[in-house]
Amino acid sequence: MFQTRDSVKEPSSAAEASVIAGQFRAARLSKTALSDFPGPLPRVLDESYAIQDAAIAGWPDKLVGWKVGRILGDLVTVHGTDRLIGPIFAASLQRATGETEESFAAIQDGFCAVEGEYVFELAADAIPGKTDYDASSALDLVGELWTGIEVAGSPLATINDLGPTVVVSDFGNNWGLILGKPVQNWRARLEDLTCAVTINGDVVGTGVVTAFPGGITQSLVFALNCAARRGLPLKRGMLISTGAVSGVHDAKPGDHAIADFGQDGKIACHRLAGPSSSGQK
Repeated sequence: MFQTRDSVKEPSSAAEASVIAGQFRAARLSKTALSDFPGPLPRVLDESYAIQDAAIAGWPDKLVGWKVGRILGDLVTVHGTDRLIGPIFAASLQRATGETEESFAAIQDGFCAVEGEYVFELAADAIPGKTDYDASSALDLVGELWTGIEVAGSPLATINDLGPTVVVSDFGNNWGLILGKPVQNWRARLEDLTCAVTINGDVVGTGVVTAFPGGITQSLVFALNCAARRGLPLKRGMLISTGAVSGVHDAKPGDHAIADFGQDGKIACHRLAGPSSSGQK
């Protein structure tokens, strides 16, 4: 039976956070679904990031960027923020050629979704310890803006239902990133960028970057400041996937998705059918 927030206690120690992180890490590496959250549910985001930090420290891959997710509604007041972040690793990064449909696997009976997003690439290191980036100073670090699809995924099928603290605990519900093409003249177009996603030929979501508070630039600002507070300042070449412009769209085995970025091109992908044997293409 799935856990609910009223049925569990909160984690109380660094050791407990490490145990939870280990359970999520083991489930991801073995491609095994979890029937419920592997321990007491975190109540505040500091506890969630402690779990995430422990999982990152033990993950056998290079950190290449961060995904930014949204916190919505009354939970913004509860947690004091409208965004969250999770790590992206090298083995889960794909670069779309535009000539073929990319493919990805996900954990059978876990969570899987696709999201059309825009992705900043840093051209310079963030200043270690600097936690007061604003829009101007954040954009000064950026080289390129790319189109992309975040593949959201977790061993825990109910991860989004359990809320932001659970999402943060398991890598921000990130499974991978498919990088598309650079966005031309992006600095002049930051308020005009759009994305639409179809799955199996049906339009499932459309959106504009201005629907986000502060737009995608604020997602970059948040990632820079949040990572720095955790002793993980962003580095040159890192990618920041800025949030689901198109919305979050469940992807079942065999589903085909296309993210359409207008003049900036399309990315096509599909979720491999059958049980997962790999966390990426």
